[in-house]
Amino acid sequence: MNMNIPTRKAQSCLWTVVLISLFAGFSATAAPTLINPRVISRPVTANDVATYNLPASTVYSGGINTFGVGTTAFLEADVNLAIPASSITSVTWALTAKPPGSQAAFSPSPLPANMPLYLPSDRLVLQVAGRTNLIPDYEGQYTVTVTVVTTNGTTNASATFNAATYLGSQTCLFCHDSSMVGGAPNMTAWTNTLHDSIFTQGITGLLGAGYSVSCIKCHTTGYNTNASALADGGFYAAAQEDGWIFPTNLGNTNLASTNWAAMANTSPVDLQSLANITCENCHGPGSQHIDVAFNTNAFNWPRLAVSYDAGDCNQCHDDPTHHIYGTEWLASAHAGGMNTEATIPSGAGRDACVQCHTAIGFITAVSNRLSGGTVFAATNTAYNAIGCQTCHEPHGLTAPTNDSHIIRVMNSVTFGDGTVITNGGEGNLCMTCHHSRNGSAVTNVVNYSKGIPTWYGGTSSFGPHDGPQGDMIEGVNAITYGLSIPSSAHRLTVTNSCVGCHMQTLAANDPGLYLSGGHTFEMSYNVVSNGVTNKIDQVAVCNQCHGQITTFNFPVEDYNGDGVIQGVQDEVQSLLNQLSMLLPSSTNGGNAGGVVQTSLPTSTKWTTNQLNAAYNWQFVSSDGSLGVHNAPFATGILKASIASLTGTSVAGGLPDAWEIQYFGSTTNALGGPNADPAGDGIPNWLKYSLGLNPFVKGLAVPNGVVYANGNALGGNTPTNTIKIYTAADVTFNTVAGTTYWIQEVTSLSQGWQDIVGPLVATNTASMSYLTPTVGNMQQFFRVVHNP
Repeated sequence: MNMNIPTRKAQSCLWTVVLISLFAGFSATAAPTLINPRVISRPVTANDVATYNLPASTVYSGGINTFGVGTTAFLEADVNLAIPASSITSVTWALTAKPPGSQAAFSPSPLPANMPLYLPSDRLVLQVAGRTNLIPDYEGQYTVTVTVVTTNGTTNASATFNAATYLGSQTCLFCHDSSMVGGAPNMTAWTNTLHDSIFTQGITGLLGAGYSVSCIKCHTTGYNTNASALADGGFYAAAQEDGWIFPTNLGNTNLASTNWAAMANTSPVDLQSLANITCENCHGPGSQHIDVAFNTNAFNWPRLAVSYDAGDCNQCHDDPTHHIYGTEWLASAHAGGMNTEATIPSGAGRDACVQCHTAIGFITAVSNRLSGGTVFAATNTAYNAIGCQTCHEPHGLTAPTNDSHIIRVMNSVTFGDGTVITNGGEGNLCMTCHHSRNGSAVTNVVNYSKGIPTWYGGTSSFGPHDGPQGDMIEGVNAITYGLSIPSSAHRLTVTNSCVGCHMQTLAANDPGLYLSGGHTFEMSYNVVSNGVTNKIDQVAVCNQCHGQITTFNFPVEDYNGDGVIQGVQDEVQSLLNQLSMLLPSSTNGGNAGGVVQTSLPTSTKWTTNQLNAAYNWQFVSSDGSLGVHNAPFATGILKASIASLTGTSVAGGLPDAWEIQYFGSTTNALGGPNADPAGDGIPNWLKYSLGLNPFVKGLAVPNGVVYANGNALGGNTPTNTIKIYTAADVTFNTVAGTTYWIQEVTSLSQGWQDIVGPLVATNTASMSYLTPTVGNMQQFFRVVHNP
């Protein structure tokens, strides 16, 4: 008999068991379209009970594979979403193995048909084929097999579940206390958490007189009032056996303070060991785990659940209006709207991907990083949504801490370019993934152009790899062209950086509650009215610094240089559009054709200057905030990129060389595109286009302007060279809020080139633009708009 089984080994062994039980039994007699069935225990939360009007006696379930004797398991058979539901002709359940003497049988599930799969990520790839209930009556293992018959064939799947009784936290201490020889520190860390004391605080009056019996459904171990579960050894069954009654003196702190100590004298069961939120709340009852270990029977050991799915936590934390973290999380992209095996690769060989896109991959990478090991030595690459256990250490932190949220805080995070961030607070954990994973921006461009690996995965991909929010907030790791690009104060003034804004607390009456803020991590939410979807920004967290703004898209300054101060997000989008039109486009034969692009067809054939600019375009676009995170830096690198391609450092301005030639600098107001330093009514942009000295005054004549080359007309020394310049007046109707570009070609076989834009119409009227036509045999003009 060996009780000192290392925790790491036990968890690894369990994971293997779970995978085998879920997938090894799959077989198909005929399936042209893969059915891919699975059998699971579905989580059922307080929010589910309320939303779908389930019976009040419904026991919450974490959806794990180990549960108490007499406890309902809500079994679910899921199949590929690609299978038409109408093609499923039958779903048959069978108990192919159960403990000797067991009379357990299936019963109809109370879960209604409109109740979806629990995890949002699952809903993208799976659908419910059938449900049933199972109440185990003996300790041991139950193998459930489901047969799904479709018009395309028949497939079956099996899973094994453990039924056991509760033993209490004191039993777990035999192996999982760091003071034991060979023991693991799980229990030691757990004593530093609120889980360890929430019930104790409640019944001793520290949580107020409002603490009631309804609270202890989650605050004790194995609380199940159903008659079938009176043999499960859980808190309710033990309380009945001991005759313990919930105290009525919580309004008197002095009297209530003795309630916990009095429980130490309960008999025959030690209720204190089953009180509070202990190991078995999350791992399931442990009698099979310890009995099999004592008997040195390794068959399917450890017979205890280790889950990385949020259902295990949400059986208590998805309970509006007081326990809403899980409710919020279900509305988040982390829950699977983006991080799902349908869109993000996971599986064997994807160690570099799963470090950020799956729960176990992230946990492994963080643990390895903290211990100084190899970050990508992932032990499991199966898909799990980024859930509660991903960011929180459920066993607690190994040293006493004031952090009641048990966050896996990173003291620092190192970005791909080597920048070490220490000022992010709790946001350092977010930045562990939310930074460019393609290394240094400069190195990425260089390596990509050579076709050599650019990122952790050993492959060659271009750009910051989707999530450079950390780099953007800190104002680092972009192509700066050797310039000093300013940054906003967000990185210095927002407590806990990302967390300070994205996890803002909303009022109970806020219409965006459960859709934004908190664990949704969303900064806005959508409201549909009369078929129109409107996005509502949650700006309350911004008001303390920016005043009473109502949208993130509030005006700051004229970043794009068009003479109009628009909302900051409009300004940044305008610069993104301008830059994209200067880069090669797949719709224009790979040439820069003045086309607004929403993605860039980057190629190793692009010039280094084009790739530098493209990196900055992707950097700002992938950040997703359109300047809200760091407007000065976002607009700065975009304008620098535009300047690198056009020679114009000011968006919408004239080439730097021309301005310096005539005005001495790029900041002289006389050198602006619409300025008229000669006072003849002809702006600089037109004189630049015509190759004229902006300080030489011309003579207006009918249908044109006459200029002398070198000397003013009518002077004492008339010139021998006189040119008459004309222009085309392009006039078109506009719609308020629409953005326009005027383009021209000298031959319809060429690509269209922008000559002005973007021009944002502020009202519904006509717009006129004068453009020179000198020197061309023919010119064609067109107006494009967005939207």
